[in-house]
Amino acid sequence: MVLSDRDIVRYLEMGKIRITPSPDLTEHLGSCSIDFRLGNIFRVFEHSKHPYIDLRAATDIADLMRKVEVPDGEAFTMQPGEFVLAATLETFELADDVMARLEGRSSLGRLGIIVHSTAGLFDPGWVGTATLELGNLGRMPVKLYPGMRICAFTFEPLSSPAKVPYRLKPGNKYAGQVEPETSRFVRDLHPKEVDAE
Repeated sequence: MVLSDRDIVRYLEMGKIRITPSPDLTEHLGSCSIDFRLGNIFRVFEHSKHPYIDLRAATDIADLMRKVEVPDGEAFTMQPGEFVLAATLETFELADDVMARLEGRSSLGRLGIIVHSTAGLFDPGWVGTATLELGNLGRMPVKLYPGMRICAFTFEPLSSPAKVPYRLKPGNKYAGQVEPETSRFVRDLHPKEVDAE
């Protein structure tokens, strides 16, 4: 069951959903979702320096990407066919009995901009910013501005609190992230090597 606008407000008041900085509910609250804004940091693949990505190699994917910080008021231009990582301006935390789903905005989708490929589910106990998997499916470049509304979140209550919420899950990869985080897929292949570091 997806929370309605009145239940989202109730969950915010109860602390079951925490969003920092606090959202402007008059502008960002929808009928069953709440809008999040685009942060200033982007990660771009250095495809001219690396011929491929080998998922079986113990390579830090972060080494394949370049960090770009865009000042307020300036834009990041998404080229056609480009894929970059970004993050929400807001940090959020979920109680152990609430999950969230990241949704794209129709207004951006109609321009060819997608905000996530597969990572749309946020487990109960999540804490951190949301990494956005931005892609431009269109044929024209699109300028994205930090601070603009970039995505929406819906929320669903669980039948009971999770036995192991995400932030307490051994080996969780992304809890507490504050910037767009690159893939940590290598931890799936070499967990003992990564844990020893």
